[in-house]
Amino acid sequence: MSVLRVNDIEKTFGGNPVLRGVSLEVAAGGITAILGPSGCGKTTLLRLVAGFLRPDGGSIEIDGQLVSGPSRQVPPEERRLGYLAQEGALFPHLTVVQNIAFGLPRRSRKDSRRLAELLELVSLDSSLVARYPHELSGGQQQRVALARTLAPEPRLVLLDEPFSALDASLRAETRALVAAALSATGVTTLLVTHDQEEALSFADQIAIMRSGVLAQVGDPRQVYDDPVDLPTAEFIGDTCLLPAVVRGNTAHGALGEVPVRRSGGGGSFEGPAILMLRPEQLSIRPIASAVGGVTATVTSVEYFGHDCIVTAELPVDALSPPTTLTCRLLAGERLRPGDAVAISVNGSALAFPEPRPAGAPAGTRERVAQ
Repeated sequence: MSVLRVNDIEKTFGGNPVLRGVSLEVAAGGITAILGPSGCGKTTLLRLVAGFLRPDGGSIEIDGQLVSGPSRQVPPEERRLGYLAQEGALFPHLTVVQNIAFGLPRRSRKDSRRLAELLELVSLDSSLVARYPHELSGGQQQRVALARTLAPEPRLVLLDEPFSALDASLRAETRALVAAALSATGVTTLLVTHDQEEALSFADQIAIMRSGVLAQVGDPRQVYDDPVDLPTAEFIGDTCLLPAVVRGNTAHGALGEVPVRRSGGGGSFEGPAILMLRPEQLSIRPIASAVGGVTATVTSVEYFGHDCIVTAELPVDALSPPTTLTCRLLAGERLRPGDAVAISVNGSALAFPEPRPAGAPAGTRERVAQ
């Protein structure tokens, strides 16, 4: 059952289309992330669902009730929604417990049992209840804001990049606590974010938005492993793009023969292609200990603690341009610039038809810059 149904939404500002025919369903109890770059329209969609804006076309239903349409616009306060913004928007003159109580109906604001339940739900210690927002860390402030948001038991919670103002050490911890609290209540959630890691780890459905349209909707693994096109592939994670030629179920290129599990977008084709691999699909070993693979030279190593990114360049020959590959491997593997290595592919790749320059006749190939 869908709690939220967005149908063919259109929105224009000053003659410029911001949303174009957007349709989306969010299942009861699910968390959907709208992922896209700044200016793609994702926050506009969230504000339309909240009722802060009215669509120019299409409709929005919540729990089967029409809340936005050509002849109906239910005001925000009557939609039974919770809204959590980037900064939390706590009242600076109220304590923690007073901020949370503000989200409750007036008759319940002194219900100590309900307040204790909300504090426990967001993992806030009771010793913090008398503090003011400026006396809390950023993560604690967001948890107070979440408790206030969940207090009236909304049927849908809207999250507007709620972790973007936190530093890296707090972001993951707060995200996990918020996800646990939302799961415990079973509330349906819609998140907008430009952070790929956040969307992949937080949501059970991801909607990729680009230039006011939804390019792809699916579960995190599907969107990451099987993007519908190259722009989606490059946005949802790191990619290695290589020119190749597809024949049957095999791509032939700089890495030799690579199995193709399907073509990008779901169709089949043969001929010039762009091969898409994720960095973790590339196995890289010192040439002395490697068995098989294509010879390359390490050009850089970026160390991140838990893993590292190794960039290597394949040798140039008369038939192919310089090819640079990015590999992800465990930090325990000791490689340095200048090392000779062997690179092989784990698993299969996606192949996308190679784009032609605008106006070029069929059969014209475009060199892919590496």
